[in-house]
Amino acid sequence: MKTVSVIVPAYNASAFLEETIGSILASTYPALEVVIVDDGSSDNTFALANDLASKHAQVRAFSQPNSGVSAARNRALREAVGTYILPVDADDLISRTYIANAVAVLDAQPEVKVVYAKAEFFGLRQGAWNLPTYSLHKLAMHNQIYVSAMYRKEDALAFGGYCETISGREDWEFWMSMLKTGGEVVQLSEIGLFYRIQKQSKRVSDRQNKAERIALLNERHLDFFLRELHGPLRHRRSMSPIINRVVNVWKSTTFRVTPAYNHFGLFVARLNHDFSTKGSVLYQKRNVLKRFTVENSSVVVKAFKTPSFFKSIIYGWFRKSKAKRSFEYAVRLQQVGIGTPVPIGFLECRTLGCLTTSYYASAESTCTHTFNDLIGNPIFPFRTEILTAIGEFTARLHESGIRHQDYSGGNILFEYRDGKVAIELIDLNRLKFGTVNLLAGCRNFERLNIDADALRTMAKAYAVARGFDVQLCTNSIIKMRWKKHVKQQITNL
Repeated sequence: MKTVSVIVPAYNASAFLEETIGSILASTYPALEVVIVDDGSSDNTFALANDLASKHAQVRAFSQPNSGVSAARNRALREAVGTYILPVDADDLISRTYIANAVAVLDAQPEVKVVYAKAEFFGLRQGAWNLPTYSLHKLAMHNQIYVSAMYRKEDALAFGGYCETISGREDWEFWMSMLKTGGEVVQLSEIGLFYRIQKQSKRVSDRQNKAERIALLNERHLDFFLRELHGPLRHRRSMSPIINRVVNVWKSTTFRVTPAYNHFGLFVARLNHDFSTKGSVLYQKRNVLKRFTVENSSVVVKAFKTPSFFKSIIYGWFRKSKAKRSFEYAVRLQQVGIGTPVPIGFLECRTLGCLTTSYYASAESTCTHTFNDLIGNPIFPFRTEILTAIGEFTARLHESGIRHQDYSGGNILFEYRDGKVAIELIDLNRLKFGTVNLLAGCRNFERLNIDADALRTMAKAYAVARGFDVQLCTNSIIKMRWKKHVKQQITNL
């Protein structure tokens, strides 16, 4: 039986705290603890919490300087020992069966992240709380789940818990953080929460500071809003999709991330805002490469040159952008076992539908060398083994029906370690797909401007791997030098 930690932030709550804790301890679910965090109260809330802890082994009490309800909940999260968490405000009540029934759902359905029940008001207002039917799209505009819903502790810790800088509606921000990357929500048919309405109820006071709150939500969840609302959250929240569609006639952005990197969605969505001011430059010519550190991971982002007016129309309306092709081709390479830095996502920016800028993000490669390091360096350690591996890698690429149209020294990465050669391919927006015959395959080596012995080594490995005639492949690869290198007399032969 999994433990449930009921976390209770309390600020000047002495009038109701004992009643609230009593309703929790009356639960039919036995494996629970109650974690009370006094948030710097000026009354005797902490003394009462300590008294309850002395009387009930399931209750623990903590105190901190006044820091706000989110900080109090986060402190309780850190102290909690339970697998499941149920927040309960210090003036509310819960039903005896709420915890047990919520646990049953989470135990049986791992795809469910959040469980809550029906609710009623009491105090200055009576009657049913008519909660809207949950949908992720509507969650982007309005909170649909009250704070006292049950979730897994590990899910909350994965994104850092409650936001401590938002002023009001911190539960709404919490559910967006929890659910925007996936997960289902279940509402129980029973009335599980009794929500007390007071003259100074937080639900009423939270209506203030709306502009600041929306700005912060856009800062933290732009990826979510772009996906669900086609743009940022607006002051008139329900009108956000309509306003954004009108605005997008002029300017729009599109982004996508791989499922494994859903938590990098905000980073990708904000690239057009952050690329020029953040990160460290790795390469800067026609395109720009930068390295970023995101959640302790090293990410490389390529910003493609702004296309000409004619090409901006082509890439905006008729052809995939270089960033999107790079992303999709990297996913395709991984699916067939061809090495490439792990794709994270891409972002496209348009004006009047015409592409202006685009970005491709991938994990930074662990390979330490490029093919260029082999050129003019016959004593490079394990050079023959590396060249052989590159010939075999090229054969696998072609056998998979893939040909890189810029198969040059800077786009082949490698690392030799423990007798094995790891090879990765980059600059992927110019891949072609289809059958690669002997002549087309041999011509694909034309830009590898290296000495004849090296070409013979690669040609032999390539021919053997594909079942071609070794001499024919060797002669073809040496003969098919790139005309630019031949004209400049830099063929290294």
